[in-house]
Amino acid sequence: MLRGIDVSSYQSSSYDTDGLSFAFVKATEGSSYVSPKLSAQTERARGAGLVVGFYHFLWPGHLTAQAEHFVSEAPERQGDILAVDWEATGEGTRASAAEKDGFIRKVKELRPEHRVILYCNRDFWLNVDTTSYAGDGLWIADYVTAGEPRIKAKWRFHQYTDDPVDTNLADFPDQTALKEWAGGA
Repeated sequence: MLRGIDVSSYQSSSYDTDGLSFAFVKATEGSSYVSPKLSAQTERARGAGLVVGFYHFLWPGHLTAQAEHFVSEAPERQGDILAVDWEATGEGTRASAAEKDGFIRKVKELRPEHRVILYCNRDFWLNVDTTSYAGDGLWIADYVTAGEPRIKAKWRFHQYTDDPVDTNLADFPDQTALKEWAGGA
């Protein structure tokens, strides 16, 4: 298992990369927001030799506009991973399972050379998702023992804590295997 983190504008652009193999960086949200730390946090991950992923926080509606916004702002380098962050918004709304599926498919259409994955928490996966569609892989949030999320589905990444930062494991034997998977879309 490989260690990694995910960061957004709430975290420093000079986050600690010691012992990490990957980092997910928040790129966009909705159809207009771009993280002000996107460039600096990406530079930090690339400078440390990490596999880099970018995520978009999905809002209900306007899926094509959101997908186009995401791919226009997320850096484009072979081997980068793209993810949709599917959870409740600050307003208490959420995109439907069909909207989540449509967004993943649209991003995959716009960036066919990239892996496109789903991030969601265990409750969404078990109780909100009606399709179990996760694109190229599932990134599950379940704050339990690292590498042991309480789901039966195959997962690629497990976010197991947010203290002190969002910390994840990847289900790959080594960084070479992760790089090969990420670059093999």
